[in-house]
Amino acid sequence: MVRCAALALAALTVVGAASAQVVRLFPPTALRGELTGTAPPDVLLNGKAARLAPGARIRNQENRFDVTGTLTGGKWLVHYTTDSGGQLQDIWILTASEAANQPWPTTVEQAQTWRFDAVAQKWTKP
Repeated sequence: MVRCAALALAALTVVGAASAQVVRLFPPTALRGELTGTAPPDVLLNGKAARLAPGARIRNQENRFDVTGTLTGGKWLVHYTTDSGGQLQDIWILTASEAANQPWPTTVEQAQTWRFDAVAQKWTKP
């Protein structure tokens, strides 16, 4: 009896964890890049110096907010947006399935010429 209850609880935990996968909707202004944490607010984006905006929002793979210090020493594939001054405003650290979503623009020029389906979260090249 106790063993059956334990197995049922374990099964519910696995099902609950699988159903907790959050589908994230990215804005059409989000670009893809490789972010390397150095000493926040300074970071490297695609190997070039970049800076986090004051109040930058960093979301991990579970869509939870992280503090800027968690970036130090790490390297991630991300989607990001910038503020009017060019600083990184929103950062989403990508899951494996999000990273597999190809193509995704890496420059503003690509985003302006490609077509974005916001519902399907898919980009198509002209």
